[in-house]
Amino acid sequence: MAQTDTWLGLAGRIAVVTGAGGGLGRAIAGGLADAGARLVLLDRDLPSCEETAAALRTRGAAATAMRCDVTDPEDVAAAADRTARDLGACQVLVNNAGLLRPGPIATLTLEEWNRLMSVNLTGYFLVAKAFGRQMLERKAGALVHVASIAGRHPQPWSGAYSVSKAGVVMLSQQLALEWGPSGVRSNVVSPGLVRTPMTDAYYRIPEVAERRAGIVPLRRVATTGDIADVVAFLASDRAGYVNGEDVCCDGGFGRVLMGLVPRPGFEARDPAEG
Repeated sequence: MAQTDTWLGLAGRIAVVTGAGGGLGRAIAGGLADAGARLVLLDRDLPSCEETAAALRTRGAAATAMRCDVTDPEDVAAAADRTARDLGACQVLVNNAGLLRPGPIATLTLEEWNRLMSVNLTGYFLVAKAFGRQMLERKAGALVHVASIAGRHPQPWSGAYSVSKAGVVMLSQQLALEWGPSGVRSNVVSPGLVRTPMTDAYYRIPEVAERRAGIVPLRRVATTGDIADVVAFLASDRAGYVNGEDVCCDGGFGRVLMGLVPRPGFEARDPAEG
């Protein structure tokens, strides 16, 4: 049976998660389910989305899978209408569907640029607008958008990825400003290095896995559960006065810059030695 976490105040709430067929979306859905939320899972890949829903139901959670292409306004509107009709108004929305493609800016085509932006940014706008309308009518709700530390630090050779994630942060902040007076909060979680099915190939190379963990102050790469925990908090009543924030979940990776500067006499020491 799913564990109902009453401390978070999410029991019985209808939570919509996009990209729920992927590794991070599946973990986010699981975290919300453990808190007692009723899940609506959206993904272009319906079989994977249904796998997530089935796994949650075996844990005693209420979960419904729907096929939805977040870049298609009609798909998004249909998913929002079906949710409201069959289950009730959306109370929590997690914008998580994402796309990553390699490529230098110098040779990036407009088609490739538009494709990535349509999923990573425009899709977030379309879904927020469709499901946010239900929150605005109730004058309550929480949106959590999954961005990336790449939205703060440019990630080279990744096409429009960093630009799209920076856009997600600003979209969330504008929603927070415009919808906050109606009782609807909007926040971002920006993961750092995370081991997911999409990035798993990197970590199967021992030296790559070791180097990646070694550059993080906590000396480990995040699990999907680490990110899911932050999402659940931002969606919950415990974050009821948190609005318009970008919460970085990277183990301190974004703070390593000054540690890269050679400085004789200031070498790293074991804290246990005093």
